[in-house]
Amino acid sequence: MNRAFRAKHETRMKHNLDILDNLCAGIMVLDKALCVTALNASAQALLETSESRCIGLHARKLVLHSKEWLADLEQVLANNSPLARRSMSLVLLSGQDIHVDLIITPLTGNSDETGLLVELQGVDRLLKISRDENLLHAQETTRAAIRGLAHEIKNPLGGVRGAAQLLARELPDEHLAEYTRVIIREADRLRDLVDRLLGPNQQLNLQQLNIHEILEHVRNLIVAETGNRATITGDYDPSLPELPGDRTQLTQAVLNIMRNALQAAETPDSCKITLRSRPQRQFTIGNKRHRLVCKIDIIDNGPGVPEEMLHAIFAPMVTGRPDGTGLGLSIAQSIINRHGGLVECESNPGHTRFTIYLPMDEQNA
Repeated sequence: MNRAFRAKHETRMKHNLDILDNLCAGIMVLDKALCVTALNASAQALLETSESRCIGLHARKLVLHSKEWLADLEQVLANNSPLARRSMSLVLLSGQDIHVDLIITPLTGNSDETGLLVELQGVDRLLKISRDENLLHAQETTRAAIRGLAHEIKNPLGGVRGAAQLLARELPDEHLAEYTRVIIREADRLRDLVDRLLGPNQQLNLQQLNIHEILEHVRNLIVAETGNRATITGDYDPSLPELPGDRTQLTQAVLNIMRNALQAAETPDSCKITLRSRPQRQFTIGNKRHRLVCKIDIIDNGPGVPEEMLHAIFAPMVTGRPDGTGLGLSIAQSIINRHGGLVECESNPGHTRFTIYLPMDEQNA
C-alpha cells in the first residue's frame, strides 16, 4: 500500500514539475536563507543559467548589482507580506540588462519550510518575439528578391560569356583574344558573386552532432589563421545534448561570425573572443515555441557595430569595412535560418555579442 502511494505521489510530483517547466513565467523558490531550492525552465532561460548551477546558490549570486534585488527579497521575508515590482532592472552575470515584472510571495509553513516564491516575467519577451518574427520575415523577403534578381542577372550573363567564347574562335589575332578572355573572366566573377549572394543552396545533410566539436574546430582554424595571436576562450556547458545539423554548413556559419570579429579588431593580438554555450528552455523563434534550444554566444572586444548599421547587419552587401563584401553575416544568418534557428547581435564598443539559437530534437527537451 505504501509503495503504491509513493509511486502515485512521485508521478504527481513529476507531473507538477512538467507543468511548471511549461509555464512562460519564471518561477523560483528560495529558502529562508535566500538560497535557491527550485527553478523552472523559464526562469533558467530568463536568467541565462541552469538549474544545476543555481541550486543551493544565494540569491545575490544570480545577478550583478544585487542590492535592490536583495532588499526586496529580505523585505518580504521580514514582513511576511507579498511584494510586486513592475519593470525592475536586473543585470545578469553575462552583463546583459533585462527588465522584469517581479512578484515575491512568502511561503508559510513550519520553521523549516518558510521561504519565498519568486515569479519573474520578462517584459521585453513579447517585444523580442515580435522583433524576431519581423526579422525572419524581412530576411525571407530579401532572399526572395535576391533569388529573382540573380535569375535576371545570370541569364544574360551566360549569353555574354557564350558570345565571348564564340568570338574568341573567330578572331585571327591572338592578341585580340585577350579581350575576350577578360570578358569571360569578369562574367565568371559576376556569376560567382551572385552565387555567393544566394548563399548555400544545397540540401541540408542533417545528422546528430556535438556543437562543441564545431566550435572547437572553428577556434582551431582561427588560431591557425592568426598564428596563435588572437585570444579565444571557451565556456561550454557539457550537459548540452547533441542536436540535428549540417556539420559543414554550421561550421561555415560560425566561421563567418568569428572572422567578422577578427577583421573588426585593430590587430590579431588585440582580438579576444569568447565562445559560450548554454541550453535555453521555452524559447520562441519567429512564431514557433521550442521546448529546448541551444544558445551559442560569440563575444568579442572589438570596436562594435555602428548603431545605424545594427538593424541591417545581416542584409547582403552591408559592411562597415572598405574591403568587405557584406556577405559573411548574411550567409551565416541564412544557414542558421535553414536549421530553424536565428542569429541576433547586440553591440557596444568593446563588447559585441552574436547569439546563435538552434532548436534541438523534441526527444532532448
